[in-house]
Amino acid sequence: MPAKKTAKPPKRSAGILVYRTTEKTLQFLLVHPGGPFWRNKDAGAWSIPKGEYLEGEDPLAAAIRELGEETGFALPPGEFIALGELRQPSGKRITGWAREADLPADEAKSNLFSLEWPPRSGRMQAFPEVDKAAWFDAETARAKLIAGQREVLDRLLRKLDL
Repeated sequence: MPAKKTAKPPKRSAGILVYRTTEKTLQFLLVHPGGPFWRNKDAGAWSIPKGEYLEGEDPLAAAIRELGEETGFALPPGEFIALGELRQPSGKRITGWAREADLPADEAKSNLFSLEWPPRSGRMQAFPEVDKAAWFDAETARAKLIAGQREVLDRLLRKLDL
């Protein structure tokens, strides 16, 4: 009798949707993934700062860590808004929070990851995990966000009664 395959638990990520209020509008900080795959992609390619966390790790602590790794920013003291968990089309689960903070997006600096590039070349190259960060109004943020993360924005807008 063949051995039963054990289903892998879904990957889990945690992230923070940072927002600010300007004189004109509410804006949201999104990050663009680095690396060659994302180089020429824009609409539907941006993300909230987020990353995977391990079983037993506090998701909020992981979200704060990932924001720092992907942007180089530490959040000032303040309250987090819990946005709950959502399931991505890939099966990955994302737990999200929101925080109001005015961070200098043009100063974002990400950590690096290594990738064999070009494929099958045997050459490893380093790429930033995030190649840029920017502020967007709600309509633009919705168009820029990866489809599976738009619900994070929607949940925040509902919580803010907008």
